[in-house]
Amino acid sequence: MVKGMGKCAYTDVIFDYCDVLLDWRPRLPLDGQYPAGVVDMFFDKTDEYGFDYYDAMSDSGWSEERVLADYERHHGPAVAWVFRVYFERQQLSLYDMIDGMPTLLRDLDADGVRLWGLTNFTAKYVHAAREKFPWLRLLRDTVVSSEERIRKPDPMIYRRAIERFGVNPATTAFVDDKAYNAEAATAVGLHGIRFLNAAQTRARLLPENDHR
Repeated sequence: MVKGMGKCAYTDVIFDYCDVLLDWRPRLPLDGQYPAGVVDMFFDKTDEYGFDYYDAMSDSGWSEERVLADYERHHGPAVAWVFRVYFERQQLSLYDMIDGMPTLLRDLDADGVRLWGLTNFTAKYVHAAREKFPWLRLLRDTVVSSEERIRKPDPMIYRRAIERFGVNPATTAFVDDKAYNAEAATAVGLHGIRFLNAAQTRARLLPENDHR
């Protein structure tokens, strides 16, 4: 492990957003708007051209208009309206920050660690999250997949983050809830950490004061 500034094991830490910093609940924008069966259909993971596919396309830079047009081509205008309602209310999916993460951000920042973001998300979502949750403003900058038009685990997006942030990969940790994203970060020289919860991540980043 590399000794960084203060008590932290690293000089810089790059965080994923969803399911690391943010408790993202995509069903919330549609809850109460449609019967549960309709919402279940909309989020059906077996649908090749379902929500997961278009969420990935949004994160890759597709506009809302392009997503809606393509979704309607596969599902028809009535079902496409559900997606339109989702987009209109999507900020409701930003339910809260993950328990323990605001405190961890605060403590890392107090230790002099530089904090950054790297996320498969849209710029609109990132802006909304930073407005809603002030602790996210401790991140000095965020590389957003929709702006770069590439997504994790593509090695290029990690390299862009390294270059843009001006960090040394040898002293920089990257925290992501998906193992393959953490592994991809390690492959480009960062210290990939798979996020399980705030306590486990704190123990990796602040090993000398993980009793807090």
